[in-house]
Amino acid sequence: MSAEESRATYLLVGGGLAVSRAVEGIRSLDQSGSIVLVTEEERLPYERPPLSKAALKGDDPVESAFTHEESWYTANHVDVRLGDPATSLDAATSAVTLHDGAVVGYDKLLIATGSSARALEVPGADLEGVLYLRRMPESTALRARFASGHRLVIVGAGWIGLEVAAAAVDAGCQVTVVEPQPSPLFGVLGPQIGGWFAELHRSHGVQFQFGEGVERLAGEGQVTGVVTKSGQTLAADTVVVGVGISPNTGLAEVAGLAVDNGIVTDSSLRSSDRQVWAAGDVASWLSPTLETHVRVEHWANANDGGYAAGRIMAGSNEVYDPIPFFFSDQYDVGLEYAGYVPRGTDTELVVRGDLASNEFMAFWVVPADGSADGSATGAGEVRVLAGMHVNVWDTIDAVQQLVRDRTTVKRNKLADPDVALTDLT
Repeated sequence: MSAEESRATYLLVGGGLAVSRAVEGIRSLDQSGSIVLVTEEERLPYERPPLSKAALKGDDPVESAFTHEESWYTANHVDVRLGDPATSLDAATSAVTLHDGAVVGYDKLLIATGSSARALEVPGADLEGVLYLRRMPESTALRARFASGHRLVIVGAGWIGLEVAAAAVDAGCQVTVVEPQPSPLFGVLGPQIGGWFAELHRSHGVQFQFGEGVERLAGEGQVTGVVTKSGQTLAADTVVVGVGISPNTGLAEVAGLAVDNGIVTDSSLRSSDRQVWAAGDVASWLSPTLETHVRVEHWANANDGGYAAGRIMAGSNEVYDPIPFFFSDQYDVGLEYAGYVPRGTDTELVVRGDLASNEFMAFWVVPADGSADGSATGAGEVRVLAGMHVNVWDTIDAVQQLVRDRTTVKRNKLADPDVALTDLT
């Protein structure tokens, strides 16, 4: 077989961080294989965090979100096809059809199609001034609306909603957040840390409507208000919807790949088809450490998973087994979170430090003996499922190690700032 005949053809579908990292992973092991990269948007791959952080606040240009310049793809011999998304996948013939009708064959395919913002399905949701924040043009459009006195209503007090609120307040906007749960991030972090987030934002002037839903959006052509389920009308010049995202699994579903809250993969990010891998938001991968399938919608997963997928596609035998991680910046608060709490798990919160100081750590734990009621107190032994630090730096590696090793620790030591995380056992 000639060298030309033995060259693999890699097809990468997606326009985010995961595909650019996959190129890096492939090229770290295979310098001669053919790489074709197809995107839905007519722009080079970019990462999402700047869209709700530095770029939205105006600290950095929105172009800072691009992972690489065009010359980098050229230097790495990548055939980049912008604005020509994959519309169908025929796994039997190892070929993908693009929007323009072209059919691209592959030896190895990576699906990194990310996720899409869930729509707010109420009357008036199509009015001018109703925005989402998932893509670069949306960040630019929202930033252009920020002005002193501008009335901004955010639907949803999740990570995106809170980061938008912080950026808008810094720009002088009047911000109101509508959230059906009792506190921000209630289902993720629980009432105590959710309450801390609420107080953080209230201290900067944000108003909350908790336990409240949206009945409709008011206005003729342009949105002028949000009418809540209880009948209130909240005046609005702009409405930002942040009610979650859904993985873009359509390509995999049509091809008959296993899909369950994302494209189901093994611990090497390989799907139910041996020639197809998935990475980033769209992948539900088998975590050996956590012993379950995990789908994570954060930067680190796209960054690390894309690179790992590229290397594995190029012949590496490695396993993808990170501890999920994410970060957020709001006002003068920086935080990092690591770990995984399965939905429905009854956890106890252990706080290290003082919430009021905005410098603390929080841990979500379960009894070390596996008891379900979590009733043990004081010096009882617990196991850490996840941990978060707020303005307490250089601790996240230790948190990840506690989670990975399933370390049994004393509750009172975990809560004591004078005990190093590495000395808990």
